[in-house]
Amino acid sequence: MNFGRVSTAMATPFDQENRIDFSRLENLINHLIENGTDSLVVAGTTGESPTLSSDEKVELFKETVRIVDGRVPVVAGTGTNNTESSITLSLAAKEAGVDAVMLVAPYYSKPSQTGLKKHFTAIAEQVGLPVMIYNIPGRSAVNIEPSTMIELSKVPNIVAVKEASGSLDQMTEIIAGTDDQFLVYSGDDGLTLPLLSIGGAGVVSVTSHVAGNEMQKMISYFQNGDLSKAAAIHQLLLPLTRALFAQPSPSPVKSALNHQGVMCGGVRLPLVELNTEEENSLLRAVNHFRSEIARVS
Repeated sequence: MNFGRVSTAMATPFDQENRIDFSRLENLINHLIENGTDSLVVAGTTGESPTLSSDEKVELFKETVRIVDGRVPVVAGTGTNNTESSITLSLAAKEAGVDAVMLVAPYYSKPSQTGLKKHFTAIAEQVGLPVMIYNIPGRSAVNIEPSTMIELSKVPNIVAVKEASGSLDQMTEIIAGTDDQFLVYSGDDGLTLPLLSIGGAGVVSVTSHVAGNEMQKMISYFQNGDLSKAAAIHQLLLPLTRALFAQPSPSPVKSALNHQGVMCGGVRLPLVELNTEEENSLLRAVNHFRSEIARVS
């Protein structure tokens, strides 16, 4: 299973009543595929998974699979802090036709490393689909340690990790300790280029909603040995990424998309939309990126 170089953690478009808007979903998916996205992660954090019901998630999986129609892999965010619920949702996602599932580290529960191994292994073995594990200690309050990830990589259908620990040391340990077929993706847009330099596969991105083609160009320059151009794009992407995370995600990226004409609506509480000052700051960052990127790409 290969998720490509730029996988987008897709926002979930809402209508004026904050219901999932499937016409907007089709427009967003087509926009992403046409602008550098190699695979889609559906109902992850950026997709506002905490506020989506299980029924909404399954409907979202089905509609995404239908709209994508085989153009790129579809990865369903099905991880929770309840192993049995994760299995149930993962099996429903499998029935919906997704290509893989992404399983976040169980949040709030703070399981031991042994508990983490048993949790992920149980889901992987029962579901059978390719699994990408999502390590994000800043949200889950538990870190999947490198030794644990290396052990999990030996489960046949655990094929990748989205590493959002922010630690290149940790990522290096995982890459060094796993087979070449096991893929390590950055969960932080700003670490994409550094991760590539130590053997990583790419990024599961939020920034790709608005700069997917530019991220692909950066990766291509790196892989072709043009490190100065890769670095130049990285240096322009970094302030854009910071602007997209200056307020709780996905409020900024939805705002940027709305201004771009790719309508995604607002966000569900407890998240809130950007105020005027925050929105103006974001748009200045987007416009600056657009004006400067032509120089190097």
